[in-house]
Amino acid sequence: MKGRLPRLPAWTASLTWKATVFLTVMCCALAALLGVLVHVSVTDQTMGQARERALTLLESATHRYEAGGRLAPGAGLDPPGLPGELRALAARGQRGTMVAEHQRRPTMWAAGPAATGGEGKGRALAVRVDFGQGQRTIDGLDRAILTSSVLAIGATLLVGAFAVTRVTRRLHATARVARRISAGDMDARVDDSRTKDPGRRQDEVAAVAGALDSMAGSLQGRILTEQRFTADVAHELRTPLTGLHAAAELLPPGRPTELVRDRVAALRTLTEDLLEISRLDARSERLDLGEVWLGAVAERVVRAASAAEGAATEVELVRDVRVVTDRRRLERVLGNLVANAHRHGAPPVVLSVDGPVITVRDHGAGYPGYLVEHGPQRFRTDGGARGHGLGLTIALGQSEVLGARLEFGNAPDGGAVARLTLPYEEEAGPEGRSRE
Repeated sequence: MKGRLPRLPAWTASLTWKATVFLTVMCCALAALLGVLVHVSVTDQTMGQARERALTLLESATHRYEAGGRLAPGAGLDPPGLPGELRALAARGQRGTMVAEHQRRPTMWAAGPAATGGEGKGRALAVRVDFGQGQRTIDGLDRAILTSSVLAIGATLLVGAFAVTRVTRRLHATARVARRISAGDMDARVDDSRTKDPGRRQDEVAAVAGALDSMAGSLQGRILTEQRFTADVAHELRTPLTGLHAAAELLPPGRPTELVRDRVAALRTLTEDLLEISRLDARSERLDLGEVWLGAVAERVVRAASAAEGAATEVELVRDVRVVTDRRRLERVLGNLVANAHRHGAPPVVLSVDGPVITVRDHGAGYPGYLVEHGPQRFRTDGGARGHGLGLTIALGQSEVLGARLEFGNAPDGGAVARLTLPYEEEAGPEGRSRE
């Protein structure tokens, strides 16, 4: 787009860079202001002294000239090199001074009218004073101001960068802890030493760190309470549900019995899901690793889903690989994804294996926006959708236990897409394919 300003590099957005630029500009401005003030003051003083000396000599030369005496060296009538401005000023009967180059040296000139009448009328009587020492004083002062300004700016930048870096380092540490907390590490804390001493004054960074630690502690307490409640409810429900299931099996055949058994089975599934969620929350799951072919796992999952859902699932085997993983947990993840696709999507449901990437896709309305953006949330369904909202949550939790990455999205031409990427290292050389 025409007229658009170029975008600055990403590092220019850092607080350290902005503080450095601010300090540099302020130091340069302050150094320039002080340098100008000192330069003007010393220059005025030096020029004033040279001007007074030149006027004194001009006064003495005027008395000698009027008395008919001999003029001192450096004084004369219309001397060569006299600036034209002073010559014109003397012609008007006035006196003045001016610094100009004379024989390649700075010179202070003072000139006035030679006489008000007679032979000297209209001529300029002038004296010159060497201004080299004064000019050297001014030049030396300018160099000293420039050198001291550069040193002062450099020292200020070093001290300022050190101070700002300390602050930004603490801010970065606080941001890292916040990201760890958002990733699920509820034990992460900033532990800023300034927040542990009540008698010590806290700066803004310490206040933020203390607030983050307090928030994390409160959030962790609430999550632990929720986890204990979930586990307790699931355990308390398990025993009566077992008895209820046994009692339902003793009912006489009929439509009411089928309804009771169906609801009891749904309650048992919900209870088992709650127990699994509580174990995932407690991070107490342990892997049972082994080598498995993903194509064989996909076929078993599809057969089980067909038996449970009564609907067919297509299998696309693009590239079969053997991975080291927990087969039971992998089948649990894929089973939940396929079941969710059948219940909330539309056929055809396709499970494809392309190396370590397994994709489950349906052709329904797709995942809701909140799920694609934030991931599955417990007991939340979109609109009037059926289900208790734990299947995808369990799939996500089990995939994290496996060290895999589970992503949710929607296909451009419609339909929900769940993509599971398993940890995998390419094997060297050709490999054979064996079925169990």
